Amino acid sequence: MATRTKSAKERPSYRCTECGWQTAKWLGRCPECQAWGTVEEYGAPAVRTTAPGRVTSSALPIGQVDGRQATARSTGVPELDRVLGGGLVPGAVVLLAGEPGVGKSTLLLDVAAKSASEEHKTLYVTGEESASQVRMRADRIKALDDHLYLAAETDLAAVLGHLDAVKPSLLILDSVQTVASPEIDGAPGGMAQVREVAGALIRASKERGMSTLLVGHVTKDGAIAGPRLLEHLVDVVLSFEGDRHARLRLVRGVKNRYGATDEVGCFELHDEGITGLADPSGLFLTRRAEPVPGTCLTVTLEGRRPLVAEVQALTVDSQIPSPRRTTSGLETSRVSMMLAVLEQRGRISALGKRDIYSATVGGVKLSEPAADLAIALALASAASDTPLPKNLVAIGEVGLAGEVRRVTGVQRRLAEAARLGFTHALVPGDPGKVPAGMKVVEVADMGDALRVLPRSRRREAPRETEDRR
Repeated sequence: MATRTKSAKERPSYRCTECGWQTAKWLGRCPECQAWGTVEEYGAPAVRTTAPGRVTSSALPIGQVDGRQATARSTGVPELDRVLGGGLVPGAVVLLAGEPGVGKSTLLLDVAAKSASEEHKTLYVTGEESASQVRMRADRIKALDDHLYLAAETDLAAVLGHLDAVKPSLLILDSVQTVASPEIDGAPGGMAQVREVAGALIRASKERGMSTLLVGHVTKDGAIAGPRLLEHLVDVVLSFEGDRHARLRLVRGVKNRYGATDEVGCFELHDEGITGLADPSGLFLTRRAEPVPGTCLTVTLEGRRPLVAEVQALTVDSQIPSPRRTTSGLETSRVSMMLAVLEQRGRISALGKRDIYSATVGGVKLSEPAADLAIALALASAASDTPLPKNLVAIGEVGLAGEVRRVTGVQRRLAEAARLGFTHALVPGDPGKVPAGMKVVEVADMGDALRVLPRSRRREAPRETEDRR
């Protein structure tokens, strides 16, 4: 009996820290209180503290640290350099995530070819395709270079072996969810595997001074797949966005230790590859000789970049008891709110019983409140079948009381509109300095804004205020 009692005492015991429930084995979830991760070993030996060891390099005053080692090197793609803050920093690890088919591999293959040189070799490791498939894409987009090395591997040890053989300045891994380590249990793409692969590559990047670009998958909700720790470990997180049925692609900075996170890079995806757009506003406009009812232009801010976009609306008699409300590129809730404001504050009662279709041009998505005034004017123009004056842009947030509120960056928006040749603008009060040649109408509510709609078929310019210089 004594021997049995002693062995029972030596047997490990586990206890829930929330409710105190005890068990002889560890469980991830307490069956008593249903809490996750609260079952811990009871009476476990204390954890020993780590003794001080030899330091790898002496600590220096921050003013004596050489910052030239962190100088960014251009990727050869100006739009990507804009988002990265000037280029790739040696030792930096960048995570690029996006939906399948959006163009991540095409963009990174173009970056790999343009950044490769005799002094800076590039290693492109693909885990999703064969080497011949990547070569076919490289031929199509003309991304060939003698200093660009290509390997198809899914084993982490093999990837590290390629680093020793090639000694690249830039590593591109497509993708981090396809590579696995044989020393870690679990399938590729699992939390443990992604953590191990990312940790090993980050250590290799820091030790070698090598820049690393990792491709990441996303879930159906749009979040980056894998453990949240992955986003904390890397230096830069980029989101690659775009509708697969449109040409426009946006690279948006989510996290950046070397630059601003409000920059956006614009790209155009076509059959010959992907190209950066230094002036993408042309994709979002339809040039017409004569104005058309139901269209209005606005200026949106993507990061710190102003873009002129076009809002279109169409109203037709409904054939069903519940009229349709269809949107594309616009938030349905914002459009519904503008319809309510127009009906109650603008006294436009014809919208409630008609089918309404609203969309943007070029695949751009307008979600900021600064597009409210343009949406409302497009709907009012479509309802009255009267075009707005030519070369007019509308900027402002509309409240439920019908007031037009101020938005950020009005001067930058007006400067972009003036650069593209627009001469009239509707803005909230006190817009600040107005660009030369731009005639600005300050509107306080929807009643003032709706006065720009001509009462007849003649095109009339809006009421003008003096330029503020």
